[in-house]
Amino acid sequence: MSQPMPALFLADSLGLDFLNSVATPVDTPVDWLEDGEGLLRWLEQAQLVPAEVLRLARERAIPGEIDRLAGQARALREWFRGFVRQHKGHALQAAELAELEPLNALLKRDERYGEIVAEPHGESTVFTLAQRRRWNSSDALLLPIADAMARLVCDEDFAHVKACEGPTCTLLFADHTRGHARRWCSMAMCGNRAKQAAHRLRQKSSAGAA
Repeated sequence: MSQPMPALFLADSLGLDFLNSVATPVDTPVDWLEDGEGLLRWLEQAQLVPAEVLRLARERAIPGEIDRLAGQARALREWFRGFVRQHKGHALQAAELAELEPLNALLKRDERYGEIVAEPHGESTVFTLAQRRRWNSSDALLLPIADAMARLVCDEDFAHVKACEGPTCTLLFADHTRGHARRWCSMAMCGNRAKQAAHRLRQKSSAGAA
């Protein structure tokens, strides 16, 4: 399947953008993770993995290795979609932690470390602690995705995680609007379609009344 458009990043949460990596933005379903190259492109667009790491992954992977990883990413996505769809609309409870064990198991595989770096600050220098990651295998490419999923669980109020109200839309988003009144994945997509449909319905009703 061709990918005629860049991946969608409309959810105000990378964890939900990961779930939205399969969607029907117009009429044809698109899975941005359909193969290994698709996964690498999505990671690049999401800015989750440095470009040099992705380049080396392409060069060093044995045949089929990245495609296998993309299959794991799709399975992870669909497992997490079930969790999010089940619990969206209400705050998470302590009893639901057990359901996240697959995600915690993935997070435990991470090899991150801190590194002191010097950064210019005007005419002086500031030392900061930067977070690095060892990319010892292609499987490590899933770890920043796991981070994004974990941040969704820990940083977002699930009461404000919503599904787009578009009748055929599958996209999810975190509603950060004032009053939490957001209804659509985006006005440019489903919002405008809904307005146009409502306008046609009003015209039809007016014509019928006349």
